[in-house]
Amino acid sequence: MISSIKICLKAIMALIMTIVVGLTSGAAGVSSTKTPDEKEYEQVKNVIYFIGDGMGPLHLEKAKQERNIKLVMDTFPYQGRSMTRSLSNKVTDSAAGGTALSSGIRTYNGAIGVYMYDPIHIQSNPKSITELCHENGMMTGVVTTDKTSGATPAAFTAHSTARNLDFDISAQQLNSDFDLIWGQSSDYVTKSKAEANGFTFVSTYDEMMAVESGERSFAQFDSELWHVNQVNAQTPTLSQMTMKAIDVLDDTDEGFFLMVEGAHIDKNSHSNIDAGMTEALDEFDRTIALALEYAENDGETLIVITADHETGKIVLNADGTYSFTQTSHSDTNVPVLVYGSDTFIEDGEVLNNFEIPIRIAYSLGFDETQFPSVTVKF
Repeated sequence: MISSIKICLKAIMALIMTIVVGLTSGAAGVSSTKTPDEKEYEQVKNVIYFIGDGMGPLHLEKAKQERNIKLVMDTFPYQGRSMTRSLSNKVTDSAAGGTALSSGIRTYNGAIGVYMYDPIHIQSNPKSITELCHENGMMTGVVTTDKTSGATPAAFTAHSTARNLDFDISAQQLNSDFDLIWGQSSDYVTKSKAEANGFTFVSTYDEMMAVESGERSFAQFDSELWHVNQVNAQTPTLSQMTMKAIDVLDDTDEGFFLMVEGAHIDKNSHSNIDAGMTEALDEFDRTIALALEYAENDGETLIVITADHETGKIVLNADGTYSFTQTSHSDTNVPVLVYGSDTFIEDGEVLNNFEIPIRIAYSLGFDETQFPSVTVKF
């Protein structure tokens, strides 16, 4: 009886998902992703995936103007845009946005790596690009200026029906086989729990720098990580964390996958703090500059830069300055900047957010049998 009910529910679920795809694909924009048979993707060994949380195109312009700087991001050879809606809303949050960028699907706001129309988990959870890379022998890591259970790092390392379930998210991260999870401290991650699950526990700059190549580690820093300069001698910056993470993960012939989040572009934008946002973006770009130097020397590394959404709806004023106009997220298209592949994106191309991890998977040599194809995305 139970088995029959489950079969019936699966049939209903399939029908709902078919209808949802038909109703939402048009609203989301026409996908330009091709299957591997239609498009040849230049193959790479490593991927460094930068997510500037809340970073729209005018965030870059505002930072350049107000800090009088040039951005390395502007030098990337391929520059396009991503449409960032969630499946439940025209304006996405970081959870649904992160899920699209990690798992190649759209879901409801607040969801971490789960399907929208599957509340009782008839289907298995969508696979993240992090999980796919790990399954294929690659080293895998996540670095963030947010707490490690925050929405974006969670979307790459866990599955949860609600982004605020920190205990559940942290428990999944601790029980995972990923090689490196670094960020601000979460209430539920302790040294004893980390070590019990095979991680070296890291809480200071010196401990981070002592992590050896190939060593699994879980970092919990108590102070802010997003500033251009260290806030104290034992708290690293995003750029320091990222370069050390690359050093640790670059330890296998199978390559590595690293997601790097600059979370405080978003956090400062929510409060319309000009100086904070521009400093966070400056440090994010400095981190990209160091990763680019690595990739140029390595010759086998793809760098993809994007955002989960725009925050603050920045506008260009009549006097040539830039201003926030709200404290919430907007539906503004966000940058997609690429180095290391001539086939990943066409210059000026506009794509859906969920297409990005699919293209990363294809660039690593995986296909639709291992990771969702563009036709199975919701």
